[in-house]
Amino acid sequence: MKRPPAEEMARMKEELYCDLARGDIGIREATRRMRKILGMNQKEYAQKVADISPRILSGFENGSGNPTLATLEKIALPFGLKITFLPPESWRLHAHKE
Repeated sequence: MKRPPAEEMARMKEELYCDLARGDIGIREATRRMRKILGMNQKEYAQKVADISPRILSGFENGSGNPTLATLEKIALPFGLKITFLPPESWRLHAHKE
């Protein structure tokens, strides 16, 4: 997978943050997007960025894994993301789309 140009990476990162802030995507989709922003496959992101087993990342992304909090923090850290609780959908802030 090829790394996107810097301008595209910045746009993708902003979109990721906005979608997370609105609650439009979950942690698994966010993880897939983070890899794509860096132009990496699961093995590369797991080993080179998150320092975890590719099997753990694959299981997490496809919904069959149950990673520890420490592992989730390793996955999120490169993008400055924090693992946190979210309020129920009815209490979330939503941006108004024009």
